[in-house]
Amino acid sequence: MKTIMIDPGHGGTDPGAVYNGNEEKTFNLLTALIVRDFLLKNYNVNILMTRTGNETLSLTERSNFANRNNPDFYLSIHHNAGGGTGFESYVYNGSVPSQTITYQRIIHDEVISAINTPYKVIDRGKKRANFHVLRETNMSSLLLEILFIDNPKDIALMNNATFRNTVGVAIARSVAKALGLPAKIVNEKELFKVIAGSFTKRENAEDRVNELKRKGMNSFIDTVVVLDRTYYRVQTGAFAERVNAENQVASLKKMGIEAFIFVRVDDNPKPPVPSPTDPPKPTQPPNPPGIQYSILGTSVLHAEQLDDFARTINRDASLLGEFYLFYGNLYGIRGDVAYSQALHETNYFRFTGQVKPDQNNYAGIGTTGPGNDGASFKTPEEGVLAHIQHLYAYASTNPIPQGQSLVDPRFSLVTRGSAKNWTDLNGKWAVPGTTYGQSILSVFNRNIKNAIKVMDEQKIVLNDTLGKLK
Repeated sequence: MKTIMIDPGHGGTDPGAVYNGNEEKTFNLLTALIVRDFLLKNYNVNILMTRTGNETLSLTERSNFANRNNPDFYLSIHHNAGGGTGFESYVYNGSVPSQTITYQRIIHDEVISAINTPYKVIDRGKKRANFHVLRETNMSSLLLEILFIDNPKDIALMNNATFRNTVGVAIARSVAKALGLPAKIVNEKELFKVIAGSFTKRENAEDRVNELKRKGMNSFIDTVVVLDRTYYRVQTGAFAERVNAENQVASLKKMGIEAFIFVRVDDNPKPPVPSPTDPPKPTQPPNPPGIQYSILGTSVLHAEQLDDFARTINRDASLLGEFYLFYGNLYGIRGDVAYSQALHETNYFRFTGQVKPDQNNYAGIGTTGPGNDGASFKTPEEGVLAHIQHLYAYASTNPIPQGQSLVDPRFSLVTRGSAKNWTDLNGKWAVPGTTYGQSILSVFNRNIKNAIKVMDEQKIVLNDTLGKLK
């Protein structure tokens, strides 16, 4: 399975190009997340990201990260500045393999084909330059400059969620075409994969592959990223029937190799059946946290902390944290709590209720009962925007921010300013919903605790490392 590293340019203390309050780093990341999500959803591919939030990374840190992980392709996503307009792509102006030039041609032509006619985006051409991330990376590398942040026409497109989705999907499709990525099979989630070891160092995984080869068993390395840490899993077989996977595990055990079976989380898990001998557990009323916690405000969690928490419950959860924080910040809504509401409404993006995944409706907007499945939105980003706008209708009496398009179809049906706090949504967003707001804040509470737990674990590792460096 091929690995692609996506590098959203700039970030953290480095905003990139800035114009009229717009920062390049934000558009780089929003586009990169669309590329990542489309590739992961539709193709068999491993994706590594140099950043998934507003982190600060130097150019050297980016190229070193790429060279350590040795992906098959490195894609750097940027937006331009300097008074021009249009789309252009770059490869290194020194010696590069012919394959790199081929990748540039396919990706550039596919992207410009998708955005030239509908959006009148000018093709500035395929170019070469001595950019650090192109020069210092050891694999085929490409840098895209999508539009100009200081051009009024271009920045209007950059702020258009539909355009961002169009260009992001076009980039993803073109990368898949250039690298020949295999499309995901429909029933892949039914496969039982046998993993004969998961390692933090690639050389250890390679040793395991060689060991299995000597014992007559084929295997390969599958790279995954969990909580921003890279693991190299040695997969030796994928089976449609669990019993066959269990037989493979037994065979490995006889060889002295411990293995486990990896399968996707069941979308509709059945609750455990209590034993007749188990004493009944006393029921306790929920402790409603943050009764007066306002809907308007600033988020306290980072995007990756939101997504990481969702994936502790559903490993296939959509990665929407960045969208919730971006639009939450734009509308003055606590995007991290809105994300918790989405988890509550969708059962951690498993969509076990009436709303279906392809509706991109994370807040149950317009879902009033059987036969009325509610609103549908074109893209995940638009669905998040509609959710934030619906909250804004409840929490504020102000008009939506200048330049924003209204996508929430029920915005005008809300009594403006009728819910200042999350618990004020009780009986309004959900009927009767007497503890609806408390349920949202309970999810938010658990998200915060998970973030603290992860940070505490990292602190232990970092302190241990510092001790070794003394």
